[in-house]
Amino acid sequence: MSAPFPRVRISGPITRSSWTPEGGTVETVEHQLLVRDVFRIIFFLPHDHFDLAPGVSHALDTYLRAVEGRPEALAEYNCRWWQAFPLEERGWELIRDTLNPKERTFFEDYPAYKARSAEKDGTDPFFILHGARESGYCFDYRARLPFREAPPNFVSILRVTLPTEFLEERGPDFMREWALGMASRLPFASGHAGLALDVAPVCIECPPDLRRLMTRHPGFDLRNATIHDFMGAQVDGVHWLNFLGQPMLGELGEVAGLRARLSSPTTSVQEWGEGRAVVTLGPWPEAGDLLQGQALPAYRELARVLEPWLEPFDPGFLSCSAQADDEPALLQWWKRFL
Repeated sequence: MSAPFPRVRISGPITRSSWTPEGGTVETVEHQLLVRDVFRIIFFLPHDHFDLAPGVSHALDTYLRAVEGRPEALAEYNCRWWQAFPLEERGWELIRDTLNPKERTFFEDYPAYKARSAEKDGTDPFFILHGARESGYCFDYRARLPFREAPPNFVSILRVTLPTEFLEERGPDFMREWALGMASRLPFASGHAGLALDVAPVCIECPPDLRRLMTRHPGFDLRNATIHDFMGAQVDGVHWLNFLGQPMLGELGEVAGLRARLSSPTTSVQEWGEGRAVVTLGPWPEAGDLLQGQALPAYRELARVLEPWLEPFDPGFLSCSAQADDEPALLQWWKRFL
């Protein structure tokens, strides 16, 4: 069976500004990739870095084994809110040091000079492994600030992307087992894996081609994840793989209760350790195509079951700026499976 999704590459002009004492402000226009299809995994983790570090370290090792021999996957890094640098020995030292915290600390105990610039000071550990430009590779971990009593719904985030060419090459069975391996030591409240459209941070406005894709292919996820999402135990939609933890799974009647609510022959519900489950919607991640009558009924069925836990609509979920008249289309996309 061939991969049931289209290739998406949307390019466009980007205006960049630079300044020199001699010439002042100079604007240049360059053409670059704005939107591309990727395979994306996201976990929402309601825990502090001290508790997450071993699981994130395991997830990183799982990622590195998968991309071994692909130099385009490991080009640059950010760590501790510094700018991006080429990924060399010093970068690995910083990342491994970040993943080996020596003691538990709390934000309330930091001196004033640290608290004022907590993010830049490394109070909430953070690192990204970037692939080569426009390659589709990324491993992004951002821990929440470690309060003694965390604010409601305050979570840490792990986000990983791979190019869809990787999915086509390795196949869906490998990708599923790889995602499960990455999740195996992470105390997630929820998470997911599947097709997504990665929108470049430099993309200021929502491209018209992206708007058309939103209304045609419901299986492509658009919502990114950041440290400021406050997801708690909610879900951000329905995907090919859906990782469900507590308290959501308990309120659904645990694995047996969830299975009883799902009748699609392509859906499987697997118990994943104590109090967790993974719901898989079909043998491949699918984009669907409403123009061809491919409405993804298994996705719709799960969406109706999970609707009470779906996060509220926020028109700012896209990394690019949407115009006021885009909001109805964004809301329609948000509720596309309901």
